[in-house]
Amino acid sequence: MKTVGVIGLGYVGLPLAIAFAEEGCDVLGVDLDSAKVDAIAAGESYIEDVSSEQLQAVADRIQASSRYAPLAKADAVLVCVPTPLTSNREPDLGPLIESARALGEVLQAGQLVVLESTTYPGTTRERVAPLLEESGLAAGRDFHLAFSPERVDPGRTDYTLRNTPKVVGGLTDDCAERASELYALVCDEVLRVSSPEAAELTKLLENIFRSVNIALVNELAMLTDRMGIDVWEVVDAAATKPYGFMRFDPGPGMGGHCLPVDPFYLSWRAREFDMSTEFIELAGKINQQMPYHCVSKVQGALNERGLAVKGARVLIAGVAYKPGVGDVRESPALKIISLLRELGADVSYHDPHVPRLNEFGLASVELEDAIGACDVAVIVTAHRDVDHSVIARRARLVVDLRGVTRAAPAENVVRL
Repeated sequence: MKTVGVIGLGYVGLPLAIAFAEEGCDVLGVDLDSAKVDAIAAGESYIEDVSSEQLQAVADRIQASSRYAPLAKADAVLVCVPTPLTSNREPDLGPLIESARALGEVLQAGQLVVLESTTYPGTTRERVAPLLEESGLAAGRDFHLAFSPERVDPGRTDYTLRNTPKVVGGLTDDCAERASELYALVCDEVLRVSSPEAAELTKLLENIFRSVNIALVNELAMLTDRMGIDVWEVVDAAATKPYGFMRFDPGPGMGGHCLPVDPFYLSWRAREFDMSTEFIELAGKINQQMPYHCVSKVQGALNERGLAVKGARVLIAGVAYKPGVGDVRESPALKIISLLRELGADVSYHDPHVPRLNEFGLASVELEDAIGACDVAVIVTAHRDVDHSVIARRARLVVDLRGVTRAAPAENVVRL
């Protein structure tokens, strides 16, 4: 592969573009966000997992644009656009359909197209292929088509694109072979499955597995709260079993680009086959309920000290959806802030990775000053570069939703 096109230059697309450029490929990037296009041209990375130095090192091999026309020169095109949910929690394939239609207008014979965007089984064959075939070219005959799910875990450094196995499912054997050859340039291991549908479902299974197990331990956390049992002690003890148990920790809920979204993609698709995925949907409901339970914990902690939540000064420690990143998509902290405000609390937050929350009109405050000024500090996201023991020692009251203060027991700390 000499030239690789990447549609969507976000947390999936930009690292892919750099990886192929580092292997000597010319990369044609497309994104409708002009700010991203300008940033790439200036050698300034906007993705936490990619340094500006990495981008600058391959800048001469990456051309970013908001136009699809240059993709006609590409040997392969990777589609990495968002696949969010509608307000009714149904799949929103709008960005994917628009990109596939635009790509179809410049598609050339012999090109390889790979969809990386997480979606329900059947999308590649039933939705993407027909749009590309409006070019007059036939999928599997005139051009190659495959699905290869992204496996990006933002903020993680031990598993990267290079050493994480890449799953590939082609429309035909030749399609799968072409896609495997492409990814072999940037991945140490490529795993071929029998079809795009198998690859699409593989990604959903990976994230639904986490969703279901997180829901299980979160439901247990709510039960142990009523029973007066320390859920963290129970999880620690169970995790000593060397077989048959995988540790999952309770928390305020799920966030990010995958876990809160992917189960709904499969449950929606299942209804088209006259089946209700009750187990998967129940897990989603439990995880969506956790912010309400956490706010109740804050209310109860304040009440025990003779304080009402109305008018209370509440400091939220960490608003990103996971440690080490600045992404707030679907973060449970946002729901917790909203619920506390509805109850009349005066909410502020500290997060070294999220300077502003524009939807709330808030900016991150200095931790040292905020600890002394608040009535209660609520640890929602446990960033590694925040000293939570300081919060436990100095705040009047702490509600720890992540179990990070357990090493320093204190009477002023209430845990999930």
